[in-house]
Amino acid sequence: MKKLLLLALTICGFIACNNASQQAEEVNDSTTPLHLLKPDYKVPYGELSADEVKADLDRVFDYCEKGSFRIGSYEWGITYQALLAAANATGDKRYEEYVAKKFRLIAEAVAAAQKGDTASIQVEPAQLEQIMHPRALDDCGTMCTAMMKFNDESLKGIIDNYFNFVENGQYRLPDGMFARHRPQHNTVWLDDMYMGIPTVAYAGIYFNEPKYFDEAATMYKNFVKRMWVPEKKIYRHGYVEGLAQQPTYHWARANGWALLTTVEILDMLPENHSDRPFILNQLQEHVAGLCALQSSEGFWHQLLDRNDSYLETSATAIYCYSIAHAIRKGWLEGITYGGVAQLAWHAISTKITEDGKVAGTCVGTGMAFDPAFYYYRPVSTAAAHGYGPVIWAAAEMINLLGEWYPRTNDSGLHYYEQEQTNPAPLFYLTEDGKGEAVK
Repeated sequence: MKKLLLLALTICGFIACNNASQQAEEVNDSTTPLHLLKPDYKVPYGELSADEVKADLDRVFDYCEKGSFRIGSYEWGITYQALLAAANATGDKRYEEYVAKKFRLIAEAVAAAQKGDTASIQVEPAQLEQIMHPRALDDCGTMCTAMMKFNDESLKGIIDNYFNFVENGQYRLPDGMFARHRPQHNTVWLDDMYMGIPTVAYAGIYFNEPKYFDEAATMYKNFVKRMWVPEKKIYRHGYVEGLAQQPTYHWARANGWALLTTVEILDMLPENHSDRPFILNQLQEHVAGLCALQSSEGFWHQLLDRNDSYLETSATAIYCYSIAHAIRKGWLEGITYGGVAQLAWHAISTKITEDGKVAGTCVGTGMAFDPAFYYYRPVSTAAAHGYGPVIWAAAEMINLLGEWYPRTNDSGLHYYEQEQTNPAPLFYLTEDGKGEAVK
């Protein structure tokens, strides 16, 4: 036994010495200073231009135009909002024209159905039923918000119908919390934080009714009270009212919905609203928790705190948008978080195929109280959940790159508030903003 152990140690030592020798040879053969040797990154790292992001954005948009996604689904309600943001960020009118075309088609189909003119309806029956008779927040929340943001008079009846369900049709707990009887009675889904709260908050703007700001903020705080896990600074996916021992699985996309809700409600609430400090603090705490879990490749894991779960695209895109937007709004420090957002975008860009499909997106996901369910959810380019977040992330990265100046300094990516013009790969900052090369 001792001889076998000695032999094994000798072999391990030989392998280690051989590897070290190979590494030494590689380094000694290089004429480049060691600290400037090129790392073997798995995703792009460092330089990024708005034109590069726009090219990726256009490939995704071209695919969406040709695709056969459901035009009234909650995933496409997100995509419409993302395209409106992309139009504002780039000045490219095609994105908004696409939204206008789809909304016009929906409005015409609803009007024809109300008149009994079935021959002229160009929306499939199941989609039309979902639009006219919503049965869950998924059917109406993001679509209502998108239509309110678009703000066309022809959509008013549909908006009223959607909002009526959000306010009066969706099941709620006694304190007003959105809840479901699936998979258990009185289950709270983190998904519903985004499916409903921004709709209520934007109603304060659309209907000019401040009471909706208060309602949205109260619901937000109630979600935080039940779903936030302070020791990890991330949210659980599900909560069952009345349980002393809550199921706690940190699904990435659901945490994305929570983060997106936070930036949306901060955009919508008046600056002097009494709950803004709480919501702003929650944003900063959540981002800190998420950044501690970002992978070396820029993605986040399907279960955030389980590194053996797969890397997921849609959640990464939602975080990328939300962090970049929060930097632009001054809610997060760009020096601290700009690189995080850009690394996320670099990762996302590797999942955009040549024909504009978004790969690596988890398909529609219910809720379970065990890890296997989340680990083995399939991914598919047909999952509509990836397209809106990627478009939104692209739009906000274009905005961010127009206001901040990312540069590599000592090989590391840094965000600067003024352009650094010194071409040296290693430089100090100077008062004139040009930088001084390190000699």
